[in-house]
Amino acid sequence: MSNDILALVFSYVYASSLLVVSEILMRKFGWKQFITRKLVHIGAGMWVWGILYFFDTWYLGIIPFATFIILNFIIYKYEILKGVDAEDSSPGTVYFAFSITALFLLFWRTGVPSPNLFIAVAAVMAMTWGDALASLVGKTWGKRKYTFLKHTRTWEGSAAMFISAFIVIFLVLKFLPGSGLNPGVTSLSTEQIFILTGASAGVGTFAESISPAGTDNLSVPFAVALILWLLT
Repeated sequence: MSNDILALVFSYVYASSLLVVSEILMRKFGWKQFITRKLVHIGAGMWVWGILYFFDTWYLGIIPFATFIILNFIIYKYEILKGVDAEDSSPGTVYFAFSITALFLLFWRTGVPSPNLFIAVAAVMAMTWGDALASLVGKTWGKRKYTFLKHTRTWEGSAAMFISAFIVIFLVLKFLPGSGLNPGVTSLSTEQIFILTGASAGVGTFAESISPAGTDNLSVPFAVALILWLLT
C-alpha cells in the first residue's frame, strides 16, 4: 500500500509538471497552443507505463486518470490553462482521461496474469502518438485535404497517424506480453503481431479520419481495442 501511495504522489506531480511546462512554453516562449496541447497529450499518455511500473494494486492505479476526467473537465470548462484549452478547444482532454480509465479498468489486473493488458496499452499508445502526430503533421505540413461526413482531414496527417500507430502498437505487442510489467503471459508470435498491428493501425486511422474534433480520443482507442480483442 505504501508503494501505491507514493505512486499516486508521483502521478499527480508528473501531471502537474506537464501542465505547468505547457503554460510556460506558450506564455513565455510563444509556442502555439495546438503544439503545447499535443505535448501534454503525449506526455500524459506515456504515463500509463509509469502506472504499470509503480503501482502494485490495479484499482489504485486507475485513480490518477479517473480523477483527471473531472479535473480536465473543469480546466476545459473554465479555460484555466491556455496551454491545454483555448476558446475553440473541444473536451478532448476529458475523453482522453476517460478512455484510458475505461480500458485499464477492463483489461488490467495486478496479482494475477493480465493476458489482455496489451490491448489497453496498445490502444492508448495509438491514441497518444497517432492522434498527436496526425494533428501536428496535418496542421504543419498538410496540403492534400479530404472531407468525410463534413469533417476535413489531410492525407499527410492520416499517413502520420497510420505510421505512428503501426510503430507503437507493434512495439507494445512485441515487448509487453510476458515482460516484467505483464508477467505470466505468453508472448505473441511474429505473425500474430504483424496481423494485429496492421489491422488495428488501419482501423484506428479510419476512426481518426472520420471523428469530429476531440472525439478521436474516444473513437481511436476504443476502435483499436475492439479490433485487437476481436482478433485475439
